[in-house]
Amino acid sequence: MAVHEIRAFNRFYTNLIGALDYSKHLYTPYTLTESRVLYELAHAPRTDAADLRMELSLDAGYLSRLLGKFERDGLVERAPSEADSRRQRITLTQRGREATTLLDERSREAVGKLLSAVPADDRPRLAEAMRTVRDILGEARPDQDRHHEGPVLREPAPGDLGWMVQRHGALYAAEYGWNTDFEGLVARIVADFAQDHDPYLERVWIAELDSRPVGSVMCVRDEAPATARLRLLLVEPDARGHGLGDRLVRTVVDFAREVGYRDLVLWTNDVLTAARRLYQRAGFTLVAEKPHRSYGVDLVGQDWRLPLQEGPAR
Repeated sequence: MAVHEIRAFNRFYTNLIGALDYSKHLYTPYTLTESRVLYELAHAPRTDAADLRMELSLDAGYLSRLLGKFERDGLVERAPSEADSRRQRITLTQRGREATTLLDERSREAVGKLLSAVPADDRPRLAEAMRTVRDILGEARPDQDRHHEGPVLREPAPGDLGWMVQRHGALYAAEYGWNTDFEGLVARIVADFAQDHDPYLERVWIAELDSRPVGSVMCVRDEAPATARLRLLLVEPDARGHGLGDRLVRTVVDFAREVGYRDLVLWTNDVLTAARRLYQRAGFTLVAEKPHRSYGVDLVGQDWRLPLQEGPAR
């Protein structure tokens, strides 16, 4: 019963937070993750990059790219830490402080608008319920960087395929500047799978952590005989750095080999360096690459291949 109620609350609260999405509804140029980093820089006493990464559970590479963007935009300054030259001290510039002030004001306005629909007599009860949730779960999880159960891989539930489309579109726009053409491509891939797939030879896996989806991957039949194709690998930024990407890739490799595929192939782009490292560790080799312009940017597409076994797929 408790698990069901927590999952139901998580879905409700995730939708509620979506209604307060910074980039869409607060009319700011910053994503929710970017806004969290700016908030921590403005309010937390620790400003080292390593502390930020631990506090927000962000992948080191992703945080470095985000801070580089902030630095180019004149929001932060980076310098060696006075206490330890191996660490990087991050400070907000005047422009950065102005941005966090604007974010804070608009966030307060959005929450105020949400609370305006709550009767005055119910607001103390709401606040007390929130404190109770924080107190109980805070005691149950003294170490915020440790996940008790760890990620689990499961079949997609209703709504998960739509989540894959939305998160691919949002993350690739935020991290690489790709336009909605990419989201359209992902939508077509997902729609084709949902409409017609062989459950014996084709699968989708959703990675779930703390009752929320944090990753995905797909294995489908390729046009070439006895060949499978790995598609739509994704790991949320706050779930990176824990081996989940390797696990998702390995799951596809094991599945493809088990059902009898002879080869496993994939197509990616050279800018996706972290994903390419995952493929190399799994044994894929680069077989072809070609420049192209897609999703509003210039890219170099790459074909990768992993031999699995001799013989046709069953």
